[in-house]
Parts: sequence; structure tokens; C-alpha cells
Amino acid sequence: MKNYHLTKNAHGDWQLKRENAERASINFEGLNKSDAVRQSAAYLSDSGSSLKIHKGNGQFQEERTYPRSADPTKSKG
Repeated sequence: MKNYHLTKNAHGDWQLKRENAERASINFEGLNKSDAVRQSAAYLSDSGSSLKIHKGNGQFQEERTYPRSADPTKSKG
């Protein structure tokens, strides 16, 4: 499973970056976080990937799997 991180870049814009990559896959210039999450989900929708969403300060917030059927953990919570 490919791992991606949604974080803020040095310019204050959100970016989607594959884990251990040097460059971002997508830079979301001028978008707010919810729009960046929505566009990241669309980008990853069929790829069998994990999206790790970070807060604006860089701290980890949550993880989502796309598509949902690819989630390896079947838990109630």
C-alpha cells in the first residue's frame, strides 16, 4: 500500500506527497484544508493508498484508506 501525507509546505499551501518522496505529487495552492482533503481523496480513490492527514502545525491528525475496501484493519472504532 502506498502512503501519502497531506501537509502544509513552506509557502503555507497544502501539498500531497508520497512517503519518502522529494517532491510533492500535488500542490494545492490557495485551497483550504477541507478542499485539499477532498481533492486528495479523488486522486487516491482507486489506488489502494493510505492518506495521512496532518494539522497545519505538522502534527499527525488522522489516517484514511482509499478505496475504503482496501483498509487492512477491520475494527469498530
